Amino acid sequence: MRIYCATGNPGKLREFRLTGELLGIDVAPLENLKALEAPEETGATFEENACLKAVYYSRFASGPLFADDSGLAVDALGGEPGVYSARYAGEGAADAANNALLLERMANVEDRSARFVCVIALAEAGVVKATFRGEVAGTILHAAHGPGGFGYDPLFYFPQYGCSFGEVDGAKKFSVSHRGVALRKMLEYLTVGH
Repeated sequence: MRIYCATGNPGKLREFRLTGELLGIDVAPLENLKALEAPEETGATFEENACLKAVYYSRFASGPLFADDSGLAVDALGGEPGVYSARYAGEGAADAANNALLLERMANVEDRSARFVCVIALAEAGVVKATFRGEVAGTILHAAHGPGGFGYDPLFYFPQYGCSFGEVDGAKKFSVSHRGVALRKMLEYLTVGH
């Protein structure tokens, strides 16, 4: 079975394809993604943005397609950066700038609890078929640890592993991550004949 993925993020695509392989599903990038003008992410929630992207991009796919919206929600910051995770420090901000801003805002904060959230929307021919949510809880470190992962991974301490997501390999991270949980829910939905 082949399903198309609408993401321009190579880290996300690598994680999605890895899990797809384990379940015998070919997760293929949408071929003309870079040529398409991206829709504006105007949703106030991860669900709204995932659906908006899935509906838009599924019109250009020759089969089912999924899009995700994911990010970091820090309790002490009222859920920030939330849907603005990728552009927390401004449009086109690099991971380093987003991480620096998060550390600055967390400088004197004691409650460092946070969670990564991912919502995947599955669509075909412009119609959303279903959405799938995954979350993983952890805490925000005072400095980056580990060269791996991407985004906020080096700042996200995962208690069960005793280290940050930046210190574990991709397969180990994806086995517990928000993105992994949401993707496995979608793949299970697809394999039971929907």
